[in-house]
Amino acid sequence: MIDKNAPVGVFDSGVGGLTVAREIMRNLPSEKIVYFGDTARVPYGSKSKDTVIRYSSQIVHFLREQNVKAIVIACNTASAFALEAVQDKLDIPVLGVIEAGARVAAEETKNKRVGVIGTVGTVGSGIHESYLKRLDPEITVIGKACPLFVPLVEEGWLHDPVTVEVASRYLQELKDEQVDTLILGCTHYPLIRSTIQEVMGEKVRLVNPAYETALELKSLLTKMDLLSTGEQQAEFPYRFYVSDLADEFKEFANSILPYDVTMTRKIDIEKY
Repeated sequence: MIDKNAPVGVFDSGVGGLTVAREIMRNLPSEKIVYFGDTARVPYGSKSKDTVIRYSSQIVHFLREQNVKAIVIACNTASAFALEAVQDKLDIPVLGVIEAGARVAAEETKNKRVGVIGTVGTVGSGIHESYLKRLDPEITVIGKACPLFVPLVEEGWLHDPVTVEVASRYLQELKDEQVDTLILGCTHYPLIRSTIQEVMGEKVRLVNPAYETALELKSLLTKMDLLSTGEQQAEFPYRFYVSDLADEFKEFANSILPYDVTMTRKIDIEKY
């Protein structure tokens, strides 16, 4: 039997998944979180499917040792490549970040032209398109890889002229294609949401899968009677682990989370 007061496991290739953790903190304030960022092996977007599945399996093994009650794969590339492989091995619920965003985009689009931006791996996988086509075969999906967005975010250049210039060049193709809905298909991208909105124009609806995934997690835990009662409040409700660069991770986490991260522990993920 799963302990409803056990933490939720969240993992990502690095810091981007903190946008998902942030939405879980906001929308499920009674839940405890164990977060793992694979900062030694980031980025996943340029890795092969087999490699991403191997990395994800190691991380899931670590999170299971932390007695988590559910796992959120807070990385679009890992969701695209490893979700089914991970789900097959586990007896607890596992969510990715792709399905919820695709569902909202399918509901929101008026002209049935949906854009997807993400890493080379995520866009190349075509997974958003397959979800969207299943929901509505008439939707046209235009994917655009934006690999420079991740380093710009991690550099902290969230409102920098360089970021605006890069966004303008990447997104022109999507503007030319007249998309009316745009999925932020990488968990780093919500951190430059205002820049992307500025470039795309106010009429384009941006879909933030981090927010939608938190709502889906809430719905799933409610349905399975696994929502935390909030009775066993831990001294540290949010625990953070990384495979490298713990101090840099902690500094970045404190810049975007509504919670003071006092401890980040480095672990040897290759042992798993």
